[in-house]
Amino acid sequence: MHLAQILLPVRDPRGRRFDAAAFDRVRSELTERFGGLTAFTRAPAEGLWKGGGGTEADDIAVFEVMTETLDRAWWAGYRRDLEARFAQQAIVVRVQAIELI
Repeated sequence: MHLAQILLPVRDPRGRRFDAAAFDRVRSELTERFGGLTAFTRAPAEGLWKGGGGTEADDIAVFEVMTETLDRAWWAGYRRDLEARFAQQAIVVRVQAIELI
């Protein structure tokens, strides 16, 4: 079993919040493909990273799904689609092997 997590920005590069429809679309797509999801959207997490001018920050929402198989090509394509939709140079999609108890 695999746990896939997508870290999505809450705001666009100009600082404007994305509307709820952008996140609703992701919810719908992932639920349709994987049969369910967990979305951490009520209290955004904070992402920090070192940039050219110091430390940069971004509020993020986390979407995660569990899947038996890992279709790397699908995930790579979906990540590129999300990068275009959310106007990002890179969106983090991370996957880890998990064991259900």
